[in-house]
Amino acid sequence: MSPTVPPDPRPHLTTGATAAARVERSRSSGRVHRPRIDWADDAGQMGGIETIPFGVLVFVIGTLLVAQAWAVVDARFAADAAAREGVRTFVEAPDETTAISRSHEAAADAVAGHGRDPSKLVIDEPSYDGGSFARCAPVTFTVHYQVATLTLPWIGGRGDGYVVTARHSEIIDPYRSGPAVTGDGC
Repeated sequence: MSPTVPPDPRPHLTTGATAAARVERSRSSGRVHRPRIDWADDAGQMGGIETIPFGVLVFVIGTLLVAQAWAVVDARFAADAAAREGVRTFVEAPDETTAISRSHEAAADAVAGHGRDPSKLVIDEPSYDGGSFARCAPVTFTVHYQVATLTLPWIGGRGDGYVVTARHSEIIDPYRSGPAVTGDGC
């Protein structure tokens, strides 16, 4: 007759698919042999909850970096549009004084059209490449726009950050009356 095995006082160690591997019956004595618990083993442990705040932090910082990069790119688009519109307006004006005032207005309108603050726009004096305001004279228009260090959606920007610069060049309209022609013509 085989010896009877008493009920296990710790059923959580002998249940499941590994119960046969954990409990070995000695053939000679009929006693139940349980392996020692390996406290260094992490079987059955759940971890990872502590990484959620770190993941959120990485996500937030990454989102801020992308938003800042886009703010600089967007400011560059606005500055390019301001320089382009400013010089186009400049080369079609009848005289230099009118050209400067109209080109500044056109540049500010272009920046405002991109949803930016025109008061942050700095416009340099037009460069005639050694000449003056005359037909066929090349003119370069340079604008600068200040981008905040940290730009947050719905909150706005903080800090002085970066200066975006854009230049655009054209020649003063050769097919119009008014200013004299420079040199030997166009």
